[in-house]
Amino acid sequence: MKNGILMLAAVGALLFTSCKDNNNNASEKVKAENVESAAERDAQATVYPKMEFEESEHDFGNIPKGKNVEHTFTFTNTGQAPLVITNARSTCGCTVPSYTKEPIQPGETGEMLVKFNGSGNGQVTKTVTVTANTEAGTERLRIKAFVETEQNAS
Repeated sequence: MKNGILMLAAVGALLFTSCKDNNNNASEKVKAENVESAAERDAQATVYPKMEFEESEHDFGNIPKGKNVEHTFTFTNTGQAPLVITNARSTCGCTVPSYTKEPIQPGETGEMLVKFNGSGNGQVTKTVTVTANTEAGTERLRIKAFVETEQNAS
């Protein structure tokens, strides 16, 4: 048993010493051109597109129950990299977003069409979450409507 413990201690000391020796030479193994390319890559990684919507909320006002309505949200990429939308989803199936699939270059505009089928009763608010390659990663849009039924349509 003592021999086993001594053997493990000796192997551990050997590994520690050999790792320590390798760390001393690590800086000598770094190539200058690799450092430059990594620095350039990291600098580019901090450049993001930015989605600026003309409006982030739309109120349809009073609508009859079951009436289909839609609104187009327009946005501009005010960032310094191409904007790519990867997903847009709503809080329920009654609200369906569709969006520009192609990358939007800096300075260009895109559109997000949001359709609402008039479900619910009274004041309804729905949120659309847009997933994109912006710094925040998500943007939110809201639609509102007052859905009238026969009882509250006066």
